[in-house]
Amino acid sequence: MNLSEEWADPDRVRRYRRRVFGEREEIVAALADARGQQQRVLRELTEFNAGTEYGRAHGFDSVRDLSDLRKAVPINDYAALGPSIERMAAGESNVLSADDPAVYFTSSGTTGAHKKVPVTPSFMRRTFFPFYYAAWAPLVEHFPDVLARPDAVLNLKHDPLSAPPTTASGRPHVGASQVDFGAKFGEPLSAEPGTGAPWGTLPVPVEAHEHLEKAYLRLRLAVTSDVRCVIGINPAMVAALPYQLRLWWPRLVKEIHDGTLGGLPCTDPDPERARELERLAHHFGTIRPAHVWPHMRALFCWTTGMASLYLPRLREEFGPGVATLPAPVAASEGPVGVALDRHTSACSLTVGASVYEFLDADDDIRPDAETLAWDELEAGRDYHVVFSHIGGLYRYAVGDVVRVVDRVEGVPRVEYAGRATRSDAAGERLRDAQVLRALAAVARSTGLDVRNAACRVVGADGSAPSYEFALAPYGAWSPAETTRFAALLDTAIGGESGDYRTARSEGRLGALTVSLLDEDAFLADWHTAVATGIRPTQVKDRLFRQDPALWERLTGAARPVGEGQV
Repeated sequence: MNLSEEWADPDRVRRYRRRVFGEREEIVAALADARGQQQRVLRELTEFNAGTEYGRAHGFDSVRDLSDLRKAVPINDYAALGPSIERMAAGESNVLSADDPAVYFTSSGTTGAHKKVPVTPSFMRRTFFPFYYAAWAPLVEHFPDVLARPDAVLNLKHDPLSAPPTTASGRPHVGASQVDFGAKFGEPLSAEPGTGAPWGTLPVPVEAHEHLEKAYLRLRLAVTSDVRCVIGINPAMVAALPYQLRLWWPRLVKEIHDGTLGGLPCTDPDPERARELERLAHHFGTIRPAHVWPHMRALFCWTTGMASLYLPRLREEFGPGVATLPAPVAASEGPVGVALDRHTSACSLTVGASVYEFLDADDDIRPDAETLAWDELEAGRDYHVVFSHIGGLYRYAVGDVVRVVDRVEGVPRVEYAGRATRSDAAGERLRDAQVLRALAAVARSTGLDVRNAACRVVGADGSAPSYEFALAPYGAWSPAETTRFAALLDTAIGGESGDYRTARSEGRLGALTVSLLDEDAFLADWHTAVATGIRPTQVKDRLFRQDPALWERLTGAARPVGEGQV
């Protein structure tokens, strides 16, 4: 039975719903005994991996509690564990984990270099699958019609490969969305909503690296279906969808009319649907997802970070009343939190999956840095995330910053706040989250909408460096509005960051400047990046962009608007 037939089977859907809700119930129940759950996870991971090279070197057999773990193991990052991971990828066993990785997830780091994240069977059972299934519970519970038909969901991240790249030992080295968990880990229910759609496996040949063409082909098929939900995880992929409809519109309509896909005969010609779409475009003067899919119910993706600026307006493109449901706070290396209700951003810590530690986001991540436990966190504060799990990552600083929203059952709920990367030209130590909150505050206070933003540090002729912002606005801004926005943004960033405020007052940093780009500049830049062969899931919103070539690509992708420079 193929995926389309599976998702059309009512019994399969019932079993899937039971699994999803069952895993959520387990995570909810664990919150009531968070301290005991964290102790259990620590005991299991140290006992299971005590005989590994890493476990012996760090005395896992003597670790009894979090205090022992902190003394025995330094805080690690990928660079610290990378040599051991490379040995595992070459075929060595018992290095970091007692069971060999079955696959390696690929993940682009801050530098764009591809990591090899080891994925062991024990990690999948104990850490990954519980949060993975539970993540779909709010969608499945409140929007059950998304499971009514295999083609009710457009899953933008689903990208199966017939011949995946491998490590030296022959293990697949792919994105998490490219792994068949059913075949690899014996989880027949693990296929995500939308994977059984007619476009789940493309019926015409296309090269694996032709990601834009694959996106077009899937969209061509989806335009003739009654899509109710879009899954993107990476919100930049969801934001690109309205742009792609406009960009590819003539080709889409012609192929629907002719019954072709990528120029090849594929479906029955559908001139009636083609005429209907043309009438919609003529009536509205443009074409939006809401016109194509009038029964759209929900978007499933990360809702914080840069997306918090553009999601409110983006929802309008998909139709009135469309919900945004937050994807889990997670990385390829492991989960942090999962949404258990319809809160637009808050995710409860998965206390039964990993041992969690945190550092204040303004502190440096050092091997010997003092960490906080989950019950020491404060609402409204930003923290670096450090986790340990049975899959071989110990006291691993994942490089993400989370913000504590509130508590449920005494356990913090967190939202993704940004990358841990800092911009520091003059001691300002500026973080993503600080700038994004400042941008959002100024947008609210001025009534000006920001579609996307990037910044870099500039300086010439020995003058103090300063920040140059490139913004894509919704609608036209007057020169006066742009000037005022820049001044307010400078003040707001200082309000978020004492180091920035001090650097400005001492003259180590000059006043920031703002340039306006075309509304679609960031979308065009995203398409350009994907066209180079990078998977769309890995082309994410990036605030700090210091590379001159990439800055030129962004700011040259569209015409600057009016007198944006101030």
